[in-house]
Amino acid sequence: MSDLRGGIDLGGTKIQTAVIDTEGEVKGEARRPTPTEGGPADVAKAMAEALVEAAGAAGVESGELQGVGVGSPGDADEKTGVVSGARNLPGWDGSFPLGETLKKEFGTAVRIGNDVQVATEAEFHLGAGKDFDSLIGVFWGTGVGGGLILGGKPWLGRGAAGEIGHMVIKRGGAKCPCGRRGCMEAYAGRAAMEAEARRRQEDGQKTDLFKLMEKHEKPRLTSSIWGRAIDHGDKLAIELVDRAIEALGTGIASAINLLDPEAIIIGGGLGLRFGERYMDQLLEEMRKHVFFETMPAVKMAALGDLGGAIGAVAVATKHEIVLGIVGGLFVLETISVIVQVLVFKRTGKRVFLMAPVHHHFEKLGWSEPTVVIRFWIVAVMLAMLGLATLKLR
Repeated sequence: MSDLRGGIDLGGTKIQTAVIDTEGEVKGEARRPTPTEGGPADVAKAMAEALVEAAGAAGVESGELQGVGVGSPGDADEKTGVVSGARNLPGWDGSFPLGETLKKEFGTAVRIGNDVQVATEAEFHLGAGKDFDSLIGVFWGTGVGGGLILGGKPWLGRGAAGEIGHMVIKRGGAKCPCGRRGCMEAYAGRAAMEAEARRRQEDGQKTDLFKLMEKHEKPRLTSSIWGRAIDHGDKLAIELVDRAIEALGTGIASAINLLDPEAIIIGGGLGLRFGERYMDQLLEEMRKHVFFETMPAVKMAALGDLGGAIGAVAVATKHEIVLGIVGGLFVLETISVIVQVLVFKRTGKRVFLMAPVHHHFEKLGWSEPTVVIRFWIVAVMLAMLGLATLKLR
């Protein structure tokens, strides 16, 4: 078993993977386009291929990794590894056991988290957000995702907080890929922008967007295609990106009015492509709607395309830390009991070492718990350790 861990950032356009050592250094990476047809099993297969390639670049087999973390769109259940309603991915309207499927492919433990939240946490700890205690991550790509850090801690609400792309910015507005109307994503998400471009082209509006897509052999209008079209002065591309910036500014301003964070971090495929270029325009749109006199800092994601994969590694590492803590407490308590027994046998006196559970007994008024009770504590902690180990496997 190596000391390396894998991370997978599953996006609507691309799958980015990375293999990272204990110092946080990237030892291997690989990328695959996200399938445009098929279903969850086809997406999982492409994810597995990309991670295996990254592991190979790092000089290991996937089964030798300490674990693999995955950042996935949709409702990602960390406990079960099931992902539901990832509508920006082909055929993913229902639920799919992504964690279990990838675990069989890799031969190592796999943990699942929300893609934007893990990327936001990576920026908070290692990137553009490390100087702030509260921030909103806004990742502008195939959709528009959000992640929250409040008071220095991730905020998940009941489990799915941060869906900034589905804040309504216009009642009865454009149809969103989620099925509702007027969401920010209906105007700013890459998938929705592509659908609007096709509709307008069919209505007779001229554009080179789809010619550029075919010329560069892309299966969809990627951020690079939008960039080329704008550079060529394509009027439709310019209009739709301006429309997206207006929507982003309105939605982000509303989130600022609600939470008053210290910073906004802009990432995602389109965000990284256009963030700097359109920053002044975005800030102007935000200022129209922000209630406060001062704006929070607005920064570009510093970890780039690897931010999501790096954040996904942390999902796997977090559970290893929990297991380590439980195991450590078990070892300490066991040593404490053994020493107490030996002292009692030699001297006939009962002693109490400063074990991890001392304060619990003090609260109950038990200053000298008996050896029998202490052995029961060890048994319970051993059971906890066993359950945690089984869950990780």
